[in-house]
Amino acid sequence: MAYQHTPVLLQEVISGLNPQPGQNFIDGTVGGGGHSQALLVATAPNGHIWAFDRDTAALDSTRQRLQSFDHRLTLIHDSYSQLANYVRSADINHVAGVLLDLGLSSAQLADTTRGFSFQTDGALDLRFDTSQGLTAAEILNTYSAEELESLFREYGQEPQARALAQAIVTSRQATPFTKTHDLLEIVAQVKGWGQRRHHPATLVWQALRLAVNHELEELLKGLEAALEVLTPGGRLAVISFHSGEDRLVKDFFRQASRQCICPPEIPVCRCNHKASLKILNNKPIVAQAEELKSNPRARSARLRIIQKI
Repeated sequence: MAYQHTPVLLQEVISGLNPQPGQNFIDGTVGGGGHSQALLVATAPNGHIWAFDRDTAALDSTRQRLQSFDHRLTLIHDSYSQLANYVRSADINHVAGVLLDLGLSSAQLADTTRGFSFQTDGALDLRFDTSQGLTAAEILNTYSAEELESLFREYGQEPQARALAQAIVTSRQATPFTKTHDLLEIVAQVKGWGQRRHHPATLVWQALRLAVNHELEELLKGLEAALEVLTPGGRLAVISFHSGEDRLVKDFFRQASRQCICPPEIPVCRCNHKASLKILNNKPIVAQAEELKSNPRARSARLRIIQKI
């Protein structure tokens, strides 16, 4: 399958990161390589991009599509949460910017062996790296009702988390979950198919994907790693696609931008905390109407950018 993906907020990302010739950048989630390609062009003739992804299909496709840049592009099969280890081991002397695009690609959504989309019947996998971790089906078939309820509530803010969890546990006793339509049937029984702004399975799929890939935990580690490796004056751009991700990013940036993090009841600072970054946009940057016409999936994208002090 061709790994097609339209990079979201491309112009806004490039403008925010402000790449210059000869600079080094890290693309934490290379996907189809659209953002990396733009960074490679902007940092010519001798800038270098280190690009991470847990999805081997994404790396293979990007390697082929950007082969003309192979002397300036290093592709790494790993989570962006590990980027600081690679920067240290490669003895990279400066990193001007880091990009984390937390969205799914069109290829991932279209791949029925992965189950990222509930629009077609496919395997309940949902792993970015299919060589590691539990699949969504294994979670559905083994977690207790309490664990499933917590998962749906914490990662999906699903209002009917308890009813869904109980229905899943009851259903799997007769037939284990293997396909996306198996889960859709349960969602339909519990939530119905009435008129809604979003598909009734949206929050369930979001919660499972986040849990399968430990995405929020990886995101927090990735933010810390990015701030560690950035050269003073370097920038970090993060594109999130749902409220849980965006809230984590916003809170992390807000905390790291404060000079003092003592509780308000302490009149004199005792924490000795120093601001390590400057927030460049207090409100998230969103896609404009022109981009939404050609790429409707950009409607939920939220871009936040900071500069390391």
